[in-house]
Amino acid sequence: MTPDRSPAPTIPALAMAQYGAMALPLAFAGLPVYLHAPDFYATDLGVSLTGLGIVLLVLRLIDALQDPLIGSYSDRWSDYRSAILTFGAILLGGGFWMVFSPVGSLPLWWFAAAVLLCTTGFSIVSINLQALGGLWHAQDADRTRIAGWREGLGLLGLLLAAMAPTLLAGGDDRATAFGRLALLYLPVLAIGLWLLLGWLRRAQLDRPAAGEPAVAWRAVLADPWRHQFFGLYLLNTIAGSIPAVLVMFFIRDRIGAEDMTGLFLLAYFLSGAVSMAIWPRISIRIGKLRAWAASMALAIVTFIWAALLGPGDIAAYAAVCVLSGLALGADLALPAAILADHIARRRMQDAASRLYSVMTFVSKAALALATGLVLPALGLLGYTPGSSLTEGTAELLSLAYAVLPCLLKAVTLAWLLSVLARIESEHAPTGSRPAAENI
Repeated sequence: MTPDRSPAPTIPALAMAQYGAMALPLAFAGLPVYLHAPDFYATDLGVSLTGLGIVLLVLRLIDALQDPLIGSYSDRWSDYRSAILTFGAILLGGGFWMVFSPVGSLPLWWFAAAVLLCTTGFSIVSINLQALGGLWHAQDADRTRIAGWREGLGLLGLLLAAMAPTLLAGGDDRATAFGRLALLYLPVLAIGLWLLLGWLRRAQLDRPAAGEPAVAWRAVLADPWRHQFFGLYLLNTIAGSIPAVLVMFFIRDRIGAEDMTGLFLLAYFLSGAVSMAIWPRISIRIGKLRAWAASMALAIVTFIWAALLGPGDIAAYAAVCVLSGLALGADLALPAAILADHIARRRMQDAASRLYSVMTFVSKAALALATGLVLPALGLLGYTPGSSLTEGTAELLSLAYAVLPCLLKAVTLAWLLSVLARIESEHAPTGSRPAAENI
């Protein structure tokens, strides 16, 4: 089938909501599995922390390394995208239910098998969902809205996941609450899949021309544009991952407001969700790359103030959460939209799943780097979580939580601005607006 080169119509918000609905159960699954489940197995089921740590490390490595393989098979069997999504959803739902419904006398092995199924299903659905967004026959401006709807609904799922265990407990023990959570998740996941498959039956997707040779992995990885794009994305994502790794420690040990952690996170993610409606409009006016650069500058200007906060600065930290959250929407929506533009302009439809699998791999690698480097470094320099801070360790935690990410953001911003300067100099003779494709 040849790709559709006709002008793309404006996509209605309802269609974007139907496509993006699957992002809600996807995001909902992550928080309980990685935050609540290890504590539940250690505290309630008596599983050793050492065993859990080793299992989670191995599972994270498998989770990251399998993404390119999932991308390859999804591209190869793209005509069966509905079956692939259904298979992934079955793994995700079954694994999630297993995590919170332990059976047998070997809870650690049950946990390992359940999380492996859950994360594999999550990756299959997530990579294909992003690839479909990149293949949707759309105007450049609509690609940012597509990513915004998907990531905004994902943030909503994250917020619901943060509140659900407490709301479902009803005075009962945690095992009962988590059992209810597992049962509630299955129909939510089924509804998300039903909406997505209904959208897929009607969606106009760009496809590679008949007879075109398949794009090899070497070509996917060797392109200079993708080197710069994924390099920028990696550095920017590491900068965002460091505060995510340290946020619990900073709120408890530096601000002294552990009981308000949920409210701080709620303020941050709600602000990010609201910004999803703003960044597409900004990108239409100034372009996606300039909008991405503006969001980096906003993140630096608003988040650096966290380094100056100390015990009792609750209102000030809440303000930092709200203001820095405004930049979150751009980080979630714009890179995916820029990659979608690249797929459309380069006619890379038969490599869409692989390109988004690389993006997913980069995200996971950034989080692993942030966790594996920052936490051990803080420990070596004298910081002990949960203990009283000295003046030195307090400053150290503030530097790691706020200053280091802002420095990395500044380096990323400088790199992106140099790219923009080169693009604008190349387009100056014609006076045309440079596209994100020109990285």
